[in-house]
Amino acid sequence: MRTAIVSAMREELAAVLALLPDEQCERVAGREFWVGHLHGQEVVAVLARIGKVAAATTATLLAERFRVDRVVFTGVAGGIGAGVNVGDAVVADAFLQHDMDASPLFPRHEVPLYGMSRFEADPALRAALLQAARQALPQARVHEGLIVSGDRFVSSTAEVRALRAALPDVLAVEMEGAAFAQVCHDFDLPFAAVRTISDRADEAAHGDFLQFVRTVASPASAAIVQALLAAT
Repeated sequence: MRTAIVSAMREELAAVLALLPDEQCERVAGREFWVGHLHGQEVVAVLARIGKVAAATTATLLAERFRVDRVVFTGVAGGIGAGVNVGDAVVADAFLQHDMDASPLFPRHEVPLYGMSRFEADPALRAALLQAARQALPQARVHEGLIVSGDRFVSSTAEVRALRAALPDVLAVEMEGAAFAQVCHDFDLPFAAVRTISDRADEAAHGDFLQFVRTVASPASAAIVQALLAAT
């Protein structure tokens, strides 16, 4: 079993990388893939970079070049759903591109030629990740539900209201997960994601973002990954 551990930014992945005792770096397409072991399992850790296109490139390389058996995305997101607060975690049950709109040719949010707008997380991997998050973060509230992705940093109350109106069950917003989900769907590759809520996607979203990532989100990601690999 070879597991890919992915984050968008170095700050998000730093604590995971610090756990790897024997990683070797391979550079492909301008990306650094750290291949090593954790809890006796083969892992490939990599930065997806930010945005859907960069994420899709990374996901394709993990599938084709590194032949991973499953992909786990960790990092931060903006909380949108009611009761989803800073410091909480969200494990995705499905992913959607909130800025996909090929209407009137296709319904809003539907990915052209796929016949669907939502890509589900792998059920078994999602369940294991949910259990790992609850074990690793006993003081945090762990939610499960829809995470949406788009190529813009959502940082206004107006945008949040628009997303809630269009997608009433949305819990969190970020910029990579739905792209990973689509590529993993294409390769029949199990995919799941957990996001620590760094902000409420409003005007204060840019605040102490990097400090939160370094001091809260990155250690949380490392703890969740360790719990997941120890159990599976």
